Amino acid sequence: MTNANKGEVDVTVVVPCYNTERFLDEALTSVEQNAACSLEILVLNDGSTDKSLRIMRQHEARDPRVRVIDKPNQGYGATVNRGIDEARGTYVAILEPDDWVKPHMYDDLFAFASSFDELPDVVKSPYWRVWMPTTEHERLLHCSYYKRIEPPHQPFTLSECPRLVQHHPSIWSALYLKDFLDRTPIRMKEVPGAGWVDNPFLFETMCQAQSIVYLDVPYYCYREDLPGSSSATRVLELSLVRWNDMADVVDRVCPDDFGIRRALTVIGFRYAGEAISRGALEDEHLHSMMVDVFRRMDPEAILSLQNVSPQLRRLAFELSGREVPRISGMGYARALVDEFGYSISTNGLGFAVVRTGVYLERRQRQDRRSDEYLSAV
Repeated sequence: MTNANKGEVDVTVVVPCYNTERFLDEALTSVEQNAACSLEILVLNDGSTDKSLRIMRQHEARDPRVRVIDKPNQGYGATVNRGIDEARGTYVAILEPDDWVKPHMYDDLFAFASSFDELPDVVKSPYWRVWMPTTEHERLLHCSYYKRIEPPHQPFTLSECPRLVQHHPSIWSALYLKDFLDRTPIRMKEVPGAGWVDNPFLFETMCQAQSIVYLDVPYYCYREDLPGSSSATRVLELSLVRWNDMADVVDRVCPDDFGIRRALTVIGFRYAGEAISRGALEDEHLHSMMVDVFRRMDPEAILSLQNVSPQLRRLAFELSGREVPRISGMGYARALVDEFGYSISTNGLGFAVVRTGVYLERRQRQDRRSDEYLSAV
């Protein structure tokens, strides 16, 4: 059994902060509820101009596990990288300062990691979606991969369970072995702002990990689509750029793995579909970017995706300059029914109906624009 030496830090939680005074106290308080593992809470102030630094200092004064680093603004990726470099823990975790965690998340994940003969490179778990955050309708919902990750054994590699990367990147619902991040080495891209750098970080860690373990218990509470968040203010071009970054990782680390390429294709259709629904086909630059994305997709992977509409898959073949095959809609219809059943079983009938309505409306926009394009060529 490989464990941290007595007296060492088990887990460093890296908290990158920029103007997050509204939620920061709640976030740090939630982490401080961990007590079984030896914890370091590394809070990095990325040049905040609000009261974030004051809140950090208050926690640092009353909890010796909290360590504050005050630095000029450099962006999310550079700030997380500084946290990884400074981390003293056997494992590193990331906490977004506008989220929170259920009690004992890091206690439980570290105990799970320690139950194996050797500490795994990555410890992964699902998360709670905080639906309609900060409103009277706020509620916790299971994420889209809860009860869907079924590795053949533990530990495993991504090749054995590629579905692990095809959903929301959720890099914060995991522990990363510090030695693994250092020897690889893996760090985030350093760009201004947030920049969606979690996407390539997900693929770097999961593709390169030699041992992954998965505990199907949600702890992390992710406030999605908060005003001003990177998910709420997404730039269509950026999502396509980051998809290419992920494809670069796959080409470099696991170029011949069909399962991982298929998972990457799922993400590509999610990003391209949203761009199409928002008029990207009429934008010369975005149109060119989508052509590049579709050309990098494996044709067999495109054909295998029953949860992507036939119109969108045909469009992918057309834009990539390939012969457009006949694609039946039967598999897509079955996939919609299966997804509706999954939503009911995990989050209840009411949410399933709402989610399906939003999903179908978005897909209708995508398909209408795809049909219009295909009929014009």
